[in-house]
Amino acid sequence: FLFLYNSHVWEYESIFFFLRNQSSHFRSTSSGVFFERIYFYGKIERLRNLLVKVKNFQANLWLVKEPCMHYIRYQRRFILASKGTSVLMNKWKCYLVTFWQWHFSLWFLPRRVYRTQLSNHFFEFLGYLSSVRIKPSVVRSQILQNAFPINNAINQFDTRIQIRSLIESLAKAKFCNLLGHPISKPVWANLPDSNIIERFVRIGRNLSHYHSGSSTKKSLYEIKYILRLSCARTL
Repeated sequence: FLFLYNSHVWEYESIFFFLRNQSSHFRSTSSGVFFERIYFYGKIERLRNLLVKVKNFQANLWLVKEPCMHYIRYQRRFILASKGTSVLMNKWKCYLVTFWQWHFSLWFLPRRVYRTQLSNHFFEFLGYLSSVRIKPSVVRSQILQNAFPINNAINQFDTRIQIRSLIESLAKAKFCNLLGHPISKPVWANLPDSNIIERFVRIGRNLSHYHSGSSTKKSLYEIKYILRLSCARTL
C-alpha cells in the first residue's frame, strides 16, 4: 500500500531532518524539496541504499518494500493478512489506528486490534476455522540419467469446518440433539414424502456448497449423515 510506503518514508525523513537541524546552525531552505512526494519510489531506493551504507546508527532501521497485505471485510470486522514480521504488523496496527482517528475523527482503541500468528492459531471467519500450516513436499528432479529428491516446505492455507457450531444450529432447528444424534422433524411430518425429501436435500446441498472450500471433508460427511437419518426418521 502507498499509505505504508508513505509512512515509512515520512518516518525516516523525519529522523534525517532532525539530525540535519541538530548539526547545522542555519535553517535549511531546501527541506521542502526533500519532503515532496514527486519522486516517491526513487527516494525509497536511495533511502534503502543509504541505510545499508550507514554504520553508526544505534537503532536497526529497515524498510519493507513489498509488505503484500491482504484485506478481508465482513460485516463490522475486517482481517489483514501478511507474510511480514511482527514488527511490520505492529507498524500496520499503529498506522491504521492513527489514520482512522486523524481522517475520520473516529476514536478507535488500539487494544481492540488483535494480532494472531496463523501458523500456531486458528481464527473463525464465515463459518470456517482458518490457519496457515507448513506442508512438506518431495519433488524429484532428474538431470540426464541421475535423479535425486528435493524436500521443500510450502505454506498451505488450511480451512476447516467448525463442526460444533453446525451441530448446535441443526439442534436448534430440531434436526438433532446437542450431542449430534439425529431426531425426527415433527413439524414436517404431515407434509408429502416428496416434499420432505426435497427440503432435506436442499438443506444438505446448500451446506455442501457453502462449506465446499474446507480442506477436510470428514465433518461435512457427518453433517450429511445427520440430515439423511433425520429425514428417514421424519418419513
